[in-house]
Amino acid sequence: MPEIKPKRLEENRVYTCRIFEVYEGKIQLPDGRVADQSWITHKPVIAAVPVTSEGRLLLIRQYRSAVEQMLLEIPAGTVDKGPETIEECVQRELAEEIGFQARTLVKLFEGYLVPGYCNEYMHYYLAMDLFAAALPPDVDEVIELVPVSFPEAMEMMKEGRIVDSKTALGITLAWEYLKNRS
Repeated sequence: MPEIKPKRLEENRVYTCRIFEVYEGKIQLPDGRVADQSWITHKPVIAAVPVTSEGRLLLIRQYRSAVEQMLLEIPAGTVDKGPETIEECVQRELAEEIGFQARTLVKLFEGYLVPGYCNEYMHYYLAMDLFAAALPPDVDEVIELVPVSFPEAMEMMKEGRIVDSKTALGITLAWEYLKNRS
């Protein structure tokens, strides 16, 4: 049976910024009805799980204005610095956020973060064999480095001290990869 896909009839950009655009429009559903929709188009993003040679995760603590909290996270960022590959973005974000880059990058997963209203697509990497390579952080970032073990990170998720879903997924994927590699 062929897939019947809704058809976008109208789209109006209502807001634009450096990394995303907000649209409102009309969609014709497969049964013929027309529905009002809002959506966000977003540049591709990366998330990296940096692991030291001692097996410690390098998490970061930073302020997130949307939730008005300091959150524990894995390094992440947007492919927004001109023409760069996903892997180049991973290395740049690692250098900006933790002061290291990785000799070894392992692709763990990629997928949509919130497809109900946004096409933000994240590429997850495990970053190993770290070496010092600091870049200045983005002007709006104040970042604290928080090294933890994998068991500590898993406990922090259970206790609600890590509440960022990209971070929970990245840590879980990296932990499974490293356990299965041994």
